[in-house]
Amino acid sequence: MVVFHLDRGSGVATYVQLVQQVKHALRLGLLEPGDRLPTAKEVVAELAINPNTVLKAYRELEREGLVAGKPGLGTFVQRTLGGASFAEHARLRKSLNGWIVDAREAGLVQEDVEALFSSVVLDAFRGGERTA
Repeated sequence: MVVFHLDRGSGVATYVQLVQQVKHALRLGLLEPGDRLPTAKEVVAELAINPNTVLKAYRELEREGLVAGKPGLGTFVQRTLGGASFAEHARLRKSLNGWIVDAREAGLVQEDVEALFSSVVLDAFRGGERTA
């Protein structure tokens, strides 16, 4: 099950943060078809937000075909995102963690690492380049 958290200072709408977190969990294989999302009541109790905010996020996910509501039962994942297996994610995560350690040892702080990583990702996917 996904556990939601909010960054109230991000400037990103609360319902968008919830949608992004579900998509993130789907991409990482943390949520799979058949898994139930927390009920709106559970999310409201955990995050102290308006129930309509949760319902808006779930409607957006439903519109995208990622989840489906079953009256009286809850909201369930219909399909995943991403193409790599959980094992492949674990391998890549380990490799990326090693890169992060190297970057920190080189003196980079979190913002430097994020900027460098984002730049490389954009370059790689913009031009379809493959980096070795």
